[in-house]
Amino acid sequence: MTVTTVSPVLRFAPAAPAEAAAHFRASLAFHADVSDVAAALAADGDPGLAVLDSRSTESWDQGHIPGAIHLPTALIPEQAAELLDKAVPVVTYCWGPGCNGATRAALALAELGYQVKEMLGGFEYWVREGFEFETWQGRERRAPDPLTAPVAGDCGC
Repeated sequence: MTVTTVSPVLRFAPAAPAEAAAHFRASLAFHADVSDVAAALAADGDPGLAVLDSRSTESWDQGHIPGAIHLPTALIPEQAAELLDKAVPVVTYCWGPGCNGATRAALALAELGYQVKEMLGGFEYWVREGFEFETWQGRERRAPDPLTAPVAGDCGC
């Protein structure tokens, strides 16, 4: 008797190509990565988006993306209209991949009628990829983590 072992990856068959394309296209409509957000903010002129840090004041003080708007998730319903323009897409972030705070903030904004994306990786990956961040002491930058950012140049993705 021959026992056929199925790979854990293929235990569930991959989606049909058209289904996969629709899924991944939708994912890109909901998410932006740290590098793309950094590139948009570094470009000359208006980046065409607002970046929103949904963490607490204590977390914001530990470091945040320069130019980000600080609006903790719990305050979005009462303060979003004062701080954000509904004509400008918003990119939310929180701590990192282990935190769904940016997702909750994005949901709150979408329910209020804002165009919104979530930044994958959050503040953790912003710092790990070597982008400048700000604290009450000024701006800082750490060396890129070679496990999360290309050591030289563009990752090509």
